[in-house]
Amino acid sequence: MIILNLFKQGRTLLYKTLFLSSALFISVNAFADELKVGDMAPHFKLQATDGHHYDLNDYKGLKNVILAFYPMANTRGCTFECRSLVQKGHMIKKFNAVYMMASVDSLEDNTEFAKKEKADFPMLSDPTKQTVKNYKVLNFLGLASRVTFYIGKDGRILHIDDDVNAETAAEDIARNLELLKIEPAEGF
Repeated sequence: MIILNLFKQGRTLLYKTLFLSSALFISVNAFADELKVGDMAPHFKLQATDGHHYDLNDYKGLKNVILAFYPMANTRGCTFECRSLVQKGHMIKKFNAVYMMASVDSLEDNTEFAKKEKADFPMLSDPTKQTVKNYKVLNFLGLASRVTFYIGKDGRILHIDDDVNAETAAEDIARNLELLKIEPAEGF
């Protein structure tokens, strides 16, 4: 009887593992097939930790937008990414671009996170998950995947980084802006 129960538990664990592996594979592949460089970036208007609403349309013709999705406030990787942008954001500010982080966290959780990490950039909350869904970065856990979108002044996607290194996020964004030949900000 004990051996039969162990066999059943092992089989259940195997099925769960196969299901989660399949879900991960499907969600990654679905993302890769959906939004591409050259596509119009999906519109967003989200509230940020500074109390303002950020609307993609407000930047058209004026600035490039870097929209960095992250899974969850106060987790290890997200903290590293936020700290990178706080400590080395000056590298990004040299370009005619605005950068912001976005997650499905509540505004309260993101505000606490931003305050704790001394974020000097907008941290957007998408608790309805609509923007995360529109950008095709909602993963099987119901969180945003760590993906950064580079959106041109014309509203088109210039680059999609789905292999973000949280610890070097600011340096990587600055390097990508340089490779994309984004013009310098006024005064640089």
